[in-house]
Amino acid sequence: MSYPFDPEIAAAIPMLPEVDFRDVDASRAGMSELIASLRGEVDETGVTTRDVAVPGPEGAPDVPVRVYIPDRVATKALLFDIHGGGFALGDLEVDHASNLESARELGVVIVSVEYRLAPENPYPAGLEDCYAALEWSVKHADELGVDPERTVVHGVSAGGGLAAALALLARDRGGPAIAFQFLSVPELDDRLDTGSMRRFADTPIWHSRAAEASWDYYLGGPGKRGGPDVEIYAAPARATDLSGLPPAYVSVMEFDPLRDEGIAYAQGLLAAGVPTELHLFPGTFHGSGVIQHATVSRRESAERRAVLARVLGVEPS
Repeated sequence: MSYPFDPEIAAAIPMLPEVDFRDVDASRAGMSELIASLRGEVDETGVTTRDVAVPGPEGAPDVPVRVYIPDRVATKALLFDIHGGGFALGDLEVDHASNLESARELGVVIVSVEYRLAPENPYPAGLEDCYAALEWSVKHADELGVDPERTVVHGVSAGGGLAAALALLARDRGGPAIAFQFLSVPELDDRLDTGSMRRFADTPIWHSRAAEASWDYYLGGPGKRGGPDVEIYAAPARATDLSGLPPAYVSVMEFDPLRDEGIAYAQGLLAAGVPTELHLFPGTFHGSGVIQHATVSRRESAERRAVLARVLGVEPS
């Protein structure tokens, strides 16, 4: 199927690597190579980083986190970052360059979490790792120089789904306060029955086949996605009570299988009285932001900074 992609994005599609997400090892290697090729030399000036192994869930290994402390601290808020990768790919390097940039430009302390990946560690391992890292961040708020009541959770794709789940889990456990949830192209619904999921079976980077594999990995094998026993903390789109959740920003891409579930989640938050902003970027697909020179990609990046600056209460440098 052909799609009316933004012309700048369409021109770059042939240069994107083709990776079969159903081959986890190859996908992990491909993701690492793509990040390295896009990132080039990382500017680490103005930010001090340190890696910490924090206590994991009971009976589980420690959770690696990376802490970013800017030389210029402009806010007491904390940005808690969860990387994407379809629940099966990624590590602390995925968001490293963008976290350095955000810490430096926004003057915010960031904690980024490296959660256990599926299929080796299916749900709830990854989410519980995120929760343990969030608890550690709040417990060490004084050491980090942040206000534990001003935590902003941030995630892209599967990271966005985990961020949404983390907000639900913290609400229902009476856990750490979350002030805002930034959900970029979130992966939320294991049922895979939206119009966009059915239509976009061959879009670049992410498509319905990849989504099927992703949920099979995360839920512990084939035959579980779409079934009656999937918890709301695994698939937040299943939640029927979204009241009491933190304000949210949700972004979706026009030709993304995840588009409609993101829109529906934003609408559900609004219906529950949760202040929510929703933005659809036209002519885009899931992950098209890697085509950084495209005008629409630069608009998306600029909006991310603007939204975070507003919720963090800072002026970007």
